[in-house]
Amino acid sequence: MGKKYRKAVEGWDKTKRYSVEEACAILPRTKISGKWDETVDASVRLGVNPKYADQMVRGSVVLPNGTGKSKRVLVIAKPDKAKEALDSGADFAGGDEYIKRIQEENWFDFDTLVATPDMMVSVGKIGRILGPRGLMPNPKVGTVTMDVAKAVSELKRGRVEFR
Repeated sequence: MGKKYRKAVEGWDKTKRYSVEEACAILPRTKISGKWDETVDASVRLGVNPKYADQMVRGSVVLPNGTGKSKRVLVIAKPDKAKEALDSGADFAGGDEYIKRIQEENWFDFDTLVATPDMMVSVGKIGRILGPRGLMPNPKVGTVTMDVAKAVSELKRGRVEFR
């Protein structure tokens, strides 16, 4: 092992189990090089069986400092909700014209699609196109909602979905 590695690991004991708070306090002292952003992996044993629908681990979280990338958000809603979405920062907002554009032109110039429940009948028609790309809106992760302003602002701030 190199001298930078030996210097980095001298601050922690491999035989001891640290709490999350202690481990996070030790991390900045173990930085080996300043030339790149280092990452940390965490493995968590949850004790659930994903074969059962009621034990699926799925949700979303808003990261405090974002992801570092800007997301392009499309909102499919009635005209009043579409205007509300554009005011809250959505890149594209509209109704059936965007559904037609996706269906006929294979237009996918967006990262996330948010829809209102009353437009899900129309969005369902292009589910075979959106589903394989992971763009189909889902009420479980908050992309099917009447509060489009909140959904768009969270997505722009850095909400990520996990499974």
